[in-house]
Amino acid sequence: MLVLSRKPGQALLVGGEIVVKVVEIRGQQVRIGIDAPDSVAIVRQELHDQVEDANRAAASRGSKNASRLASRMRRDERKENQE
Repeated sequence: MLVLSRKPGQALLVGGEIVVKVVEIRGQQVRIGIDAPDSVAIVRQELHDQVEDANRAAASRGSKNASRLASRMRRDERKENQE
């Protein structure tokens, strides 16, 4: 990880297209501005992590539901074959 010191008003350039600027420093909080092309998604890390966790949980539930559905379908098929 690259660690840089910047003062308010100073910026850094990422990949030639993204500008990250220190807007304000107030106590323990730093306000930054990001200027990037519309094609670049900018998301807070904690929100990204929450979405990933929710997706994993949904996939897990989906897998369990799919197993239950398959079991029901096999049971129904056996019943139809017995009739």
